[in-house]
Amino acid sequence: MEMRAKQDIEIGDDITPPLLPLSFSLHDSFLSSHCSSCFSPLSFPPSPHHYGSLYCSAPCSSSHSPISSSSAESFLPLTCPLSSDLRTALRLLLSLPSTCPHLHRFTNGLLTNYLKLTSSPEFAAQIRQGAIAMAAARKLRKGLSLDQSDDVLLEEAVLCLVVTNAVEVQDESGRSLGIAVYDPSFSWINHSCSPNACYRFIVSPPNATSFGEDSASALRIVPSVSEENFGVCSCSEYNKEGYKYGPKIMVRSIKRIKKGEEVCVSYTDLLQPKAMRQSYLWFNHQFTCSCSRCTVFPSTFVDHALEEILASNPSFSSAGLDLNLYRDEANKKLSHYVDETNTEFLSVGDPESCCKKLESVLEGGFHVEQLESEDGKSRLNCKFHPFNHIALNSYMTLASAYRIRSSDFLAFQSKTDESQLKAFEMSRISAGYSLLLAGATHYLFCSESSLIVSAVNFWKQAGESLLTIAGSSVWNLLGLPKSELSTVVKYKCSECSLMDIFGAKSILNQAERTNFENISSDFLACVRSASPKFWRFLIHGCHYLETFKDPFDFRWLAHAHCVAEDVDFIKEDSNCEHHAEWYTNARTHIYKVGMHCLVYGVILAHICYGQNSHLTTHVLNHVENFVH
Repeated sequence: MEMRAKQDIEIGDDITPPLLPLSFSLHDSFLSSHCSSCFSPLSFPPSPHHYGSLYCSAPCSSSHSPISSSSAESFLPLTCPLSSDLRTALRLLLSLPSTCPHLHRFTNGLLTNYLKLTSSPEFAAQIRQGAIAMAAARKLRKGLSLDQSDDVLLEEAVLCLVVTNAVEVQDESGRSLGIAVYDPSFSWINHSCSPNACYRFIVSPPNATSFGEDSASALRIVPSVSEENFGVCSCSEYNKEGYKYGPKIMVRSIKRIKKGEEVCVSYTDLLQPKAMRQSYLWFNHQFTCSCSRCTVFPSTFVDHALEEILASNPSFSSAGLDLNLYRDEANKKLSHYVDETNTEFLSVGDPESCCKKLESVLEGGFHVEQLESEDGKSRLNCKFHPFNHIALNSYMTLASAYRIRSSDFLAFQSKTDESQLKAFEMSRISAGYSLLLAGATHYLFCSESSLIVSAVNFWKQAGESLLTIAGSSVWNLLGLPKSELSTVVKYKCSECSLMDIFGAKSILNQAERTNFENISSDFLACVRSASPKFWRFLIHGCHYLETFKDPFDFRWLAHAHCVAEDVDFIKEDSNCEHHAEWYTNARTHIYKVGMHCLVYGVILAHICYGQNSHLTTHVLNHVENFVH
């Protein structure tokens, strides 16, 4: 079961038209605040005690409520686990024919994984209990009760289908609103940890102009074998009276795809190392990934970097040392400490404590005892490689925590010059972590282009953070009003073509997509040349960030076989931050690089989501608002 390209497909092309779901359901937490039909936010205040379907409009109600009321979902127990899965399965049952062949393998043209899931220690009990709850609800709707001898095979099979094929429907902010099951045009697309396609959701009320939706897009993929070969009919025969509205899905290429090549998307976070990806895929989807990235030996540069630990010991010779003996222990201890810190931050909400703890472990690492030698036991100091997946997650958390600290200073302190400068310092460091995260991810993206989806968000966040710094009123305290930025020519850059592309009516046309590698290379060269003019100012006061000479140039890591004990790049010209001229120069380049980051994010977003996607439009509006 796989989907292959009908024809050659260029990077950044739609592969499917907008696809309506076969069945779907909001998660419980959104039932009172979002439309159960189209998943759009409701215009009226949410009801905290409501349980059931609410609709944003009459068309949504007329399309969805008959199916909802006929499915017996209102008879499910209120405390039923996996309730969104059960509602989706009950609604899907309505589309089944009276006789359904090959129930153990396929239903509605979709794989059920029945035998695997019902014998799985992770899923068997949940599938059984959920199927019993579904069967009881269907009986109750008819005024009957479920007998212990009643067969729940059909309910089990359909619930297995939902568990196997459902995807989390996300809004523009990345929140998971609910789940949806789509027909084989999407559900037959397999997973890869190095995918050539991604997907996006279109969540909008009826008759609204939808970001990124092009109903004229053709289906450019076909099954590698016909569904008839599996002894089933096309699901379209079972869905003649299906939904008119609902969260639509579109698939788009993120690499060039040759005719006949399999089209794959990712089911997991691609910035996780292999072991974590495999664990997630097995626990949630019951398969072991055998894609090229997972099976290559030795590991790819990206997977090696995501697990890399830097080690040093001034009193111990590392000659012949097998760091693999200590990597697992180091990763476990560091990961446990960071996870505890993040959990505490989310539950207690103390951003200052979070910053201190994360920066302590990033900068200082921890010690692992080695085997005894002639001189007794020796201790190995272990630190995260800047590309380690835990370090990348820590940069993301620190950017958020420093941003919250900045807001707290302005909200809870008196509006003195001192408090404004302190808040500005927190914003600077937050922007520094955002920029480091974007730069590090881009370095990995250059080796694994399927990381483009992560790169989109990180460049956007970095650009917004830098423009916030450039436009801050704190510069007025230094005698540098915002009007100083008027000397920067709109949409122009003498070193790369990025701003010219942004100023054009059509961002990244077909010719420019073909030349994307050169555009990306020019962009990096441009921001790399500008970063020395502001980076030290941006990160001043943050000891960990001060160990990085540049947020974009990681070539020095190729020679970093151990932790540098005496790195201190900030000492050069340590008094330059006190000169007004240097401040002006730093601010101008912060603005320029911020603009470049946002525009580059727009170009990447165009590839992933299309020119009219919500993310693309959001970034364009942000840039336009700042310029004007």
